[in-house]
Amino acid sequence: MKEEKSFEELMDDLENIAEELESDKLNLDDSMKKFEEGMKISKLCNEKLENAEKKISILLEKDGEIKEENFDAGE
Repeated sequence: MKEEKSFEELMDDLENIAEELESDKLNLDDSMKKFEEGMKISKLCNEKLENAEKKISILLEKDGEIKEENFDAGE
């Protein structure tokens, strides 16, 4: 079974693809394949960020009770 890559590993992969695309060493077909791969990785990164955002919470003590509130990233 293939282990899922971390966000940081995916970002490294995405950076490598961007460098390959910028190098002008790929033909059109290979460039399109790399672009498609990059888009898939970008989508995975976005999903990981969304999942992390859902998990982030702030614990506040109010009236002697600990209350969990969603984190607002200031969107």
